[in-house]
Amino acid sequence: MGSEVIILPIIFGVIFAIAYLYFSTRNKERLALIEKGADASIFVKGKRDGAAPFWKIIILNLSLLLIGIGAAIFVASLLVYGLGVDEDVAYPGTIFLLAGVGLLVGFNMTRKLEKED
Repeated sequence: MGSEVIILPIIFGVIFAIAYLYFSTRNKERLALIEKGADASIFVKGKRDGAAPFWKIIILNLSLLLIGIGAAIFVASLLVYGLGVDEDVAYPGTIFLLAGVGLLVGFNMTRKLEKED
């Protein structure tokens, strides 16, 4: 019962620690580069020509991942009830396989999307 009270602050603490380390390290690196005389324009991320928007890439990969997982559950149920494959093997195996296929297809579609724009 009391573990929920402990786990939630630990999760938020870890997220805060990761963000703090990321931003403090980035700030120290930038200060060191400025002290050495580097140009400040290296810190500004400009839009690359021909780059697809970030949100399109995330939505594309997430949707293909979820489609792969859904198709995997369907295929696994066909394997279990149609062919008699062990349920403990069929579901995780097909989920990981088709989720990976979905991510691979998403990667290839992202490359094509960046080449088109």
